[in-house]
Amino acid sequence: MPLHLTRFLTGFSLLLGALSLSSCRDSGGIDPEPTGPTPYTLTVPAGFPTPVIPADNPLTNEGVALGRMLFYEKQLSSTGTMSCGSCHQQDKAFTDGLAKAVGVDGVANPRGTMSLANVLWSSTLTWDGAFSTLETQALKPLENPIELHQPLTVSVSKLQNTTTYPPLFLAAFGTRTITNDLVLKALTQFERTMISGNSRFDKYLANNRQGFTADERAGLVLYTTHISPGSVRGAECFHCHTQPLMSSNYEGKFFNNGLDLTFSDPGRGGITKLAVDNGKFIAPTLRNITLTAPYMHDGRFKTLEEVLDHYSDHVQMASPGLDNMLLTGINSLPFGTHMDLTATEKRQVIAFLKTLTDSTFVTDKRFSNPF
Repeated sequence: MPLHLTRFLTGFSLLLGALSLSSCRDSGGIDPEPTGPTPYTLTVPAGFPTPVIPADNPLTNEGVALGRMLFYEKQLSSTGTMSCGSCHQQDKAFTDGLAKAVGVDGVANPRGTMSLANVLWSSTLTWDGAFSTLETQALKPLENPIELHQPLTVSVSKLQNTTTYPPLFLAAFGTRTITNDLVLKALTQFERTMISGNSRFDKYLANNRQGFTADERAGLVLYTTHISPGSVRGAECFHCHTQPLMSSNYEGKFFNNGLDLTFSDPGRGGITKLAVDNGKFIAPTLRNITLTAPYMHDGRFKTLEEVLDHYSDHVQMASPGLDNMLLTGINSLPFGTHMDLTATEKRQVIAFLKTLTDSTFVTDKRFSNPF
């Protein structure tokens, strides 16, 4: 048994409850009847939607704890050098700081790593919405040749041949026999607990809108204001990055935000095979946005300042299928020009975006590497 697993198991008695590693078999050598896993209490922040948990994969303390171990388990990669946590790093709000994710073989993914914050509310997953459930999505990075690059059946065999994992699967699922399905269920149970809703913005809302600076308040107004050209100035952010999750994942909406005139990456169009969807991508969460640079699906912008400059001054207005809010969201006429935010307005929007950082989320030991 690897030393790191041995150390971890010494403090693991609460997970197993009545089932301990030292007494997992009775005197007859037969596994005792499992008592059943303990339901996990999920705390949903005020104002957030009611989450829908799959009936065939309810959250349990044992399943979540097992999923946490699997999330950081490097045996799930072909080289034994990477885990899910290698690309989804807690201090970066479960991104990796790279423009494009790099897998075990050193090959770059065509897109950047997305944050897992509040992923349990996502009805469409990945930049192009290729998956509709966490369970189906979780398989892709495990087996993808440019990610962990190992068939899940091989990973299951590795886990089955340890002394560590069979008892944990017994506690979580009532069987020592590890299967592909149970690995994915445990992983996604853990991922569904990654809730981020304790930022300064959340505290501001809970405190009768007190506690923001003048710039932060002005930035929030710009974020949530629909432009009326020539009379009402705004930044239109809320149309795509919808409150309270600050994303479009849970709505299943995709947008062409004017990055390009032609598309080397078709985005949503690669899934639907419809030309009208080319260049469209999900609007990812802006929660913890200061921790998740670089930005856009291909990481082309290194800073929030570059992002605001794009939306204000550099949107490709002739991009096929450009979102209508960018076509009409012109603070100063005539139409066909750009949003044209002032330097002050850009600074104010960024000041607000910084209030979306949830420091408790990125330091919460429940989500940390257990090894």
